[in-house]
This record gives sequence, structure tokens and C-alpha cells, in this order.
Amino acid sequence: MWSFDRQKPLIAFVVPTGIGASVGGYAGDASNYARKFTKDFNVIVNPNVVNAACFSGIGNNMLYTEGWSLSEFIKGNLFLKSSEHNKIGVLFDKGISKGIINVHINTINAVKTVYGIDVIGYEITEEPCNIEFYKTESGISSGSVLNNKTLLQAGKKLIKKGAEAIAVVCAFSEPPEDNYINGNDVDIVGGVEAVISHYLTRELLVPVVHSPAFEDITVTKELVDSKCSAEYITPTFLPCLLIGLNNAPLISLQKGEQYLSKDNLTALIMPYNSLGSSITADALKNKIKVISVKENKTVLNITKTILRKNDIIETDTYESCYKYLKDKFNEKI
Repeated sequence: MWSFDRQKPLIAFVVPTGIGASVGGYAGDASNYARKFTKDFNVIVNPNVVNAACFSGIGNNMLYTEGWSLSEFIKGNLFLKSSEHNKIGVLFDKGISKGIINVHINTINAVKTVYGIDVIGYEITEEPCNIEFYKTESGISSGSVLNNKTLLQAGKKLIKKGAEAIAVVCAFSEPPEDNYINGNDVDIVGGVEAVISHYLTRELLVPVVHSPAFEDITVTKELVDSKCSAEYITPTFLPCLLIGLNNAPLISLQKGEQYLSKDNLTALIMPYNSLGSSITADALKNKIKVISVKENKTVLNITKTILRKNDIIETDTYESCYKYLKDKFNEKI
């Protein structure tokens, strides 16, 4: 049973999407690391940490929070309210063929039946969204939505139907062959997925998460790396979105009773060399402890040393990070 313990301190366990993180850069492979912290902390996780296609690593005392919301939360511009059994709407790209949409509708019905999740319905965009994705010169995943207005229009329809959270499924072309299947490459579609969820969350002010739809839904018969194996045994990645959004915290630009703010956040945990994002700078500005974990490296090279930020704490492993925070909490930091 999902729970949120207000007696426990709040931390954020973040693995940015599309930067080739050795832990969390694949399919739910950071889940076990994050769940370790829930023994003693409430843990904000971005979807990339726990999303695993037909599985989800979400657990008790976890707040499933999309990246834009997390960034604004740490800035102090947005507030989070723990929630249970959200009403979820599903948004489909018109560019997805009818047969593939039917597979996703069957998936929705299966998740509703098994988990009792409240999916209030779905909308199909009036026009294809036209998604592009690629790797930048620095090796990170990125992309663009050529028709984001049609996404927003369909999202607004779901809000009018009563949706408190939205799962988005857009049509993606087949990615080029790379070494991701062997656990040694960047998730090339992850960057633009973040673009989609950030945009819709910002415009609609509800939790939004995205998964891609491919026309080829053949399940591979080849052995793949365990870190990405969840994505190769299912024709749709939608289940983890619905499971995560079920109890995702609601967001507000105004602080109300029972809402969490940046002042509740004890620490931000980041991969060792991905410290160049605004959430790191904002956390330091707002006196939130920032901890980088050396066992989790990315294609970036932005470390404490590069930034010349001596107040960033470095630990060798997530285990040592957990012990550090537990000891500090016992000291009543």
C-alpha cells in the first residue's frame, strides 16, 4: 500500500534523462538504489528513476515528480501535495496507427483491472505531433515536437474531463541501431520525452509523463542487457506511467495546507558528473544539501571540481550516500 510518512525528512533522488547515466540511464535500473532511501526518508524521484516499461520501481514514501515540476519546486516557485488515486487521462498522438492504439487501450484496461487505477478516458490529438529525436554533439539525447499545439489542445480536453494527471503516448520512428541494448549507450529518445512532459506540465499544471509508441511491437528473442531488458519484453511502455501517476503529488503555484515546499527538502542526490543543471544551482542557493555519487557517471563532465563548488558533498556509492544522510539526520541537521 502506498504511503507518505510526514515524520520522515524529504530528499530528492534524481537521475536526469538522456545523459547515459550508468545507474538510471536505462529502464528502471535506479529503482533499487532509490528504494533503499525510503527506509528513512520520503524520496522525490523523477520518472526516469523508476519507469521500466511494463514494470514500475515506484514504492512507499516516493513522490513521482516530473522534471519541470521538480525544478520549479527547488526554485521555490511551485508546491507539491501528496495524493492518492489520481484521476488519469491518456493522450494519444494521431500519428499512431489504430492497431497500435488498440494495443495501448488493452494495456490501459489491464492496468485498470489489476491495479484499480482510475483512468477516466483518452483523447487523440487532431493532428500528428511529428516527433524528432537525436543525439547532440555532446552525446546527450534531445529532440523536438513540431506540432506541440495539437498536444496542448488534447491535454486541455482531458483536464475538462476531470484529469488530475496525464500519460502521453506519441508516435516515434524506429531509433537507429546503437549499443543501448547492451547497456552501453544513451537512451536516444529520452531527451525529447522530457521536452514533451516539461511542456505539458508547465502549460497544464498537472503531472504529465510520456512514453513512446513504435509501429514495430515485435518482442525481441535475443538476450539483452539486464539494465534495459524491461523495454524489450513488452509492446508498450505505458504501464509504468499509469502506476507512477496513480499517486503522483499534485502541483500548485500557490502554497496551501499540507503542501510541501523547498523548505521541506533536506538534500538533492545527483550523478557524479551531471551537476550543471539549474536544480543543482538552485538547491545550493536555497541551502539544500547537494550530494554527487561517484558510482553513477554520465556522458557529461560537470563535477564539483569543474563548478568550483566546495559545498557539494561527494560520496563513492549510493550506499555511502544513504549512510551519510542517515547519520546527519540522526544528528538533527
